[in-house]
This record gives sequence, structure tokens and C-alpha cells, in this order.
Amino acid sequence: MFNLFEKILDLIFPPACGICGKEINTYLCQKCEEQINKITCVGKDNYKNKYFSSHMYLFKYEGVIRSKIISYKFDDNPYLYKTFCEIFVKNKKVCGFLQNYDIIIPVPMYRKKKNKRGYNQSELIAKEIARRLGNIEFKNDILIKIKNTPKQSSLNKEQRMINLKNVYKVHNELFIKNKNVLIFDDIYTTGSTANECAKTLKEAGAKNIAILTIAKD
Repeated sequence: MFNLFEKILDLIFPPACGICGKEINTYLCQKCEEQINKITCVGKDNYKNKYFSSHMYLFKYEGVIRSKIISYKFDDNPYLYKTFCEIFVKNKKVCGFLQNYDIIIPVPMYRKKKNKRGYNQSELIAKEIARRLGNIEFKNDILIKIKNTPKQSSLNKEQRMINLKNVYKVHNELFIKNKNVLIFDDIYTTGSTANECAKTLKEAGAKNIAILTIAKD
């Protein structure tokens, strides 16, 4: 079903640069790639007080990146996952970071919310990264969101932590037992979502967990 969705996307949205709209085959034209490289600020934060050990991101959540993420999530532009993936796989630091992990898992959406939007933006990018690189396995049937919750962006830090309590569960625990797991999301703000997902996976037996996002707010 997921592969069919991707094929439909390719038919509806012909290959084009996701930044400027120019029709090309790589989803990121040379001119835009040069501009993106100028604002790329690969960051890696390490943690000892969370359920994940580190967080890597490519950008600050501002300017053209913020605009494109919002367009991707809320303006019905799922084809932009190809452009975001292109940026990830061309970054040597990110590719080196990914080599430390066995599985990449997207932050899940509640089923009804995903059906309404038509796609999970984190799932599309994570799957394409795994396909393009080939050295990390994509899994979207392990971490499941079992409760519908208000948008995290509408809550303060304390409310975000409460909002996410016990909303995730793990299926197929054997697939992550003693594995190094990378959680993928589009934006990192307070880290509440990332930490709750990591907590759920850690309690199910994951060995080491890290977070990868497009941007950090």
C-alpha cells in the first residue's frame, strides 16, 4: 500500500526541485543545493538525562527550511519528501552518523490523523533514506501511536510531556531487542515527543537510541 502511494505521488508530481520548482530528475537543483549548503548547520547534541543518547539535525527551524517543512506537512505537498531526503543523503556527516544504527523508525501518527492528511511526513522521508543508503533498515510497524492527542505546537513544555504520556506502544519487540535504533522526525522543539518515543522503545529492549530531524527549533 505504501509503495502504491509513492507511485501515485510520482504520477501526480513530476520530478522537480522542491525548493524552486524547476523540473529536474534529482529533486534538488544545483543552484538551490548551493544555497541550502550555505544555511546547513549540522548539529549533534548529546544527552545523559533522556532516553536517547544524541540528536542530529541539519538546520535551524527558520527561513526557507521552516517554510518548506510547513508546506510539506500542512499544504498537501508530500512530494517534498524527495527533496528533504536528497539533502540528507548528500550530507557526509549524516551518512556517517547513520552507520551507527540498525533500524530507522519514524515518529508515528495516530491512524485517523494520518488517514485525514493522507501521509505521515516523517515516514516518507525515513523510508526513502533507508532505501537510498541501504545500510539501515526502515520499520514503520514497530512504534505505534494508540491515542489521539492535541497538537504539541499548541502546548507549553509541561503540557507537552503530559500530553504524550502513554500514547505509544511497541509491536514486534523482537525486531528491536538489543538493536541500535534511530528515531526520525521533522522538527525537534522541546524533545518531549522524541523522549517519549525513545522511552517506549527502550522499555521494549532497544539498546541505544538516537534522534534525527530535519531541523531544531
